[in-house]
Amino acid sequence: MKTMAGSVGIVEKKFFTFAEPPNELVLESGEKLGPITLAYETYGELNEDRSNAILILHALSGDSHAAGFYSKNDKKPGWWDNVIGPGKAFDTDKYFIICSNVIGGCQGSTGPSSINPKTGKPYALSFPVITIGDMVNAQTHLIDYLGIEKLFAVAGGSMGGMQALQWAVAYPDRVHVSIPIATTAKLSPQGIAFNEVGRVAIMMDPNFNGGNYYGGEIPRRGLALARMIGHITYLSDESMHEKFGRALRGKERPSFRFDVDFEVESYLHYKGDTFVERFDANSYLYITKAIDYFDLSYGTGSLVETFRDVKSSFLIISFKSDWLYPPYQAKEIVKALMVNGKDVTYCEIDSKYGHDAFLLDEGEMSVVIKNFLEHHARRLGILKD
Repeated sequence: MKTMAGSVGIVEKKFFTFAEPPNELVLESGEKLGPITLAYETYGELNEDRSNAILILHALSGDSHAAGFYSKNDKKPGWWDNVIGPGKAFDTDKYFIICSNVIGGCQGSTGPSSINPKTGKPYALSFPVITIGDMVNAQTHLIDYLGIEKLFAVAGGSMGGMQALQWAVAYPDRVHVSIPIATTAKLSPQGIAFNEVGRVAIMMDPNFNGGNYYGGEIPRRGLALARMIGHITYLSDESMHEKFGRALRGKERPSFRFDVDFEVESYLHYKGDTFVERFDANSYLYITKAIDYFDLSYGTGSLVETFRDVKSSFLIISFKSDWLYPPYQAKEIVKALMVNGKDVTYCEIDSKYGHDAFLLDEGEMSVVIKNFLEHHARRLGILKD
């Protein structure tokens, strides 16, 4: 087990249910969903005037378990434990940290694997298509339930960054600062293409059964292949060279068969196989579709117009080696904010880790986030000198 030193320690997953019929959540598609359960975790203490809350927003395959351990026997902590905890970037000695699993997910929040109360069976593909906006709208109900009128900050990487942007745009009076990391205001055609190949891999699996595989054989091969494809986009050429090169796996010469010869092949198979053990194939379909549909300029015609009424201060972070959401996409966001005279700080980090840098490269990123949060917390009177 990783040491708990500097960690938030033992944590508990909690659940909040809302949107009970006839008060279902109206989705962007026009369909209704309810009841809805959100799985969430909290770290740190909410201060007396409830002004120090930070909402952490997860990426495609993430969940509410952002930091800490569920037990002393846990082999690894939450997915962003390196930046959440006492003295870390998201300092739990100073801030109250919240992280919830998105709707459409499979780690405790309502999604396609959940039981449809109308049928008594899993929703499967009868689950309505959801958007990033729907995810954020659902989160507002959790924030209301926790008695928080205005969040000090929203922060996340990749799809989490999309949610951070959506919060700032859709709820300008409920967010002081927004920290979108390694993200974009709209997915590129290349990104949509990679997501579609992953979805097709899942749906072509013989066990997919139109999404109705619950209680039977799951589309293991299709989901593993989708994860292998997706994971390649999270890495960089440099990091793959450094980690694997052209090293053969446990042998001195090639097999001259269609075996797993190279270390990089073995790594991708491992990533695919382990992903199948923790993630639902239908959730992969729904969440990647939500990412595809995300476009902040939709309905306004331009990012400049979209950001006209935002009130947040922004810290936009990108990574030079990220070719999935490259820095030019972050700069488009920065430019649109600057045209509107908004308070924006931009940091482009020279990391070799590609898109996954926001999960791995905690050094420079942590310092930038920590200083940004402390500056604004003191400006707002949340922290005192």
